[in-house]
Amino acid sequence: MRPPSRGEPKATRAPTIIVDEDAQVGIPEPARAAARAESAARRKASAPKSGAKPAGGGGARKSRKKPKKARRGSLIGRTVYWLAVLGLWGVIASGGLAVWVALHLPPIHSLEIPKRPPTVRVVGFDGTLIAARGDMGGSAIALKEMPPYLPQAFIAIEDRRFYSHFGVDALGLVRAVYANVLHRGIAQGGSSITQQLAKNLFLRPERTLMRKLEEVMLALWLEHKLSKREILALYLNRVYFGSGAYGVDGAAQRYFGKSAREVTVSEAALLAGLVKSPSRLAPTRNYDAAERRARLVLGAMAEEGMITDAEAKAAIADPPRIVKPGGGSGNYVADWVMDVLDDVIGQVDDDLVVETSIDPALQILAERAVIDTLTQKGDKYGVKQAALVAMTPDGAVRALVGGKNYQESQFNRAVSAKRQPGSAFKPFVYLTAIERGLTPDTIREDRPVSIRGWKPENYRHKYSGPVTLTQALAHSLNTVSVRLTMEFGPTAVAKTAYRLGIASKLAPNASIALGTSEVSVLELVDAYTPFANGGTATVPHVVERVTAANGRVLYTKAPSLLGRVIEPAYVAMMNRMMAETIRSGTAKGAALPGWQAAGKTGTSQDFRDAWFVGYTAHLVTGVWFGNDDNSPTKRLTGGVLPVEAWHRFMESALQGVQPQELPGLSGPPIAAPAQVPAPMPQPREGPEDVPAAAMDRPVAALGDRSPPRSGGAVQGAPVRPASGAGLDGWFLDRVLGR
Repeated sequence: MRPPSRGEPKATRAPTIIVDEDAQVGIPEPARAAARAESAARRKASAPKSGAKPAGGGGARKSRKKPKKARRGSLIGRTVYWLAVLGLWGVIASGGLAVWVALHLPPIHSLEIPKRPPTVRVVGFDGTLIAARGDMGGSAIALKEMPPYLPQAFIAIEDRRFYSHFGVDALGLVRAVYANVLHRGIAQGGSSITQQLAKNLFLRPERTLMRKLEEVMLALWLEHKLSKREILALYLNRVYFGSGAYGVDGAAQRYFGKSAREVTVSEAALLAGLVKSPSRLAPTRNYDAAERRARLVLGAMAEEGMITDAEAKAAIADPPRIVKPGGGSGNYVADWVMDVLDDVIGQVDDDLVVETSIDPALQILAERAVIDTLTQKGDKYGVKQAALVAMTPDGAVRALVGGKNYQESQFNRAVSAKRQPGSAFKPFVYLTAIERGLTPDTIREDRPVSIRGWKPENYRHKYSGPVTLTQALAHSLNTVSVRLTMEFGPTAVAKTAYRLGIASKLAPNASIALGTSEVSVLELVDAYTPFANGGTATVPHVVERVTAANGRVLYTKAPSLLGRVIEPAYVAMMNRMMAETIRSGTAKGAALPGWQAAGKTGTSQDFRDAWFVGYTAHLVTGVWFGNDDNSPTKRLTGGVLPVEAWHRFMESALQGVQPQELPGLSGPPIAAPAQVPAPMPQPREGPEDVPAAAMDRPVAALGDRSPPRSGGAVQGAPVRPASGAGLDGWFLDRVLGR
């Protein structure tokens, strides 16, 4: 410090401050001695009396225990406090997690139970299931319609506490976690039935923590929205069972060939066991594994008292029998029905039952006839495919086989394929001639003919000279058919075919006499039905009625009143001629003892297609053999495999049926109509008699000779009416290509 300046007063000395040991305030130094004395006096007063324990003894320890107890109470309090804090944060975190999971759930508008995809059941005329179509593959069945042990089997193996938990089985989850940790992998799922339903309805098939959390939340939502029975019914009708089968009914149909309403205890156990791993345990793929799993289900059912031990043992002793994987020819029928169903009733939103005209017994016979014939002689003749259509004389399809094996090829050769019918087309040529004044006994020359360089020949290159029309048709003489076609005109022949039921476009040229225009098996068989029913036009149909799941009728086939297209006298003449084909002609192998039968064989050029269409008064059946790539066969003709397959089918199909006579083959001859068409023109013998332009001119260039959509009149011949509306019209307009 600087010294004071002259004249400044000398600064006084600041007092010294001391701190007393017991006091918290400062005191001046002069009072220091007094303060010390007072402090000493206090210590002396507090000192122990004589005989007491020295300082730090029992008295001192006793005075220190009180702060320790306070610290213990403080520790408990702090523990409770922090537990409360942690609990609060846990609640906040759980709420946040729930919100986060909720934000990742499907959109709120989709959190409604998705409508079950519709199933279409196609049944035969006797109610037998032919095939089912739809994503689920079976109908939805209420719990009350199931045998009680069916849902019990699922509860026993999948969720024993189903009726006691709230959607999530906590004990099951703990058990699953323990098992998974013990096995160091996914050993158990732990999901309740409600959780599995939530996954199937709303979520992706992923194994992630996020999806599991979503599954839990949705399970809780389902338990709040639905009853236990509703949840169980939804689950059973939607769960996947492998091999493309969804729902218990679809699985029962797929594996046992029956409805879920009819399953046995052992079958119910097998179905319940598949849910764990449907693809791996599918009995069509791994029957032994599926059967072992079914035994576990039966054991679980016995433990829960759902069945007795004796019932479990009986079920084990009588394991389920798995039907052959679905691939039968009935699927061709089902595909055909599905193609037209939308046009008949509109969009399919509910389960439907389509009642058809198919006879399941005849369907099996038809499939067997086709497969057996191909298996035994297909390689010999170089042919790999075949098709068959059988219908009643009024057009109801009783059996339809679209190929050898549906699983290998779903292409329907009976409906969709169009091939050259060859000589099977000739009845329309001969009917055209009969309607213009000729008779079965009319003579025509069987000798070579040439038309603009085209020289059709007979099969064996032999000629018989003068023959009757009956002989010419029975032995399929090409030259006579060509002469008749050119005698009355190719367009007249085409119009006759249209009138009787051919729907495909026909080229009106000379080669139409030999069946060079392509047609389907279905339409060719339909065109033969007037010969079997006495001359009435028909429309091929397979759907009789469509009903909804609640029994409401959505469609009923209307009667097909198409009227007469052939006069009875002409029907009798044609039946007489085609019956001779079976008696002494190219189809002798088709004879049916006790039955009047008629028909016509056909072979296309280069032996690419072989046909036989034959009929009785009870059934009209057509058979085709050939190759999908249109390659030639090994000289296969219609009189060989087609006749053989036709005979196999018809012989079995007519067993037990009272024989009936074909129209016009019994009794006195039926007189021809009084109005006879114009006189027969002179035969055209060679190219000089056939206008060259007429052979190559397109159909439209022949004036009014274009093929009519619903038939056309030919010199006063009956006109085929337009096809009926609804399903029948669709068959002709869409399926047959009209």
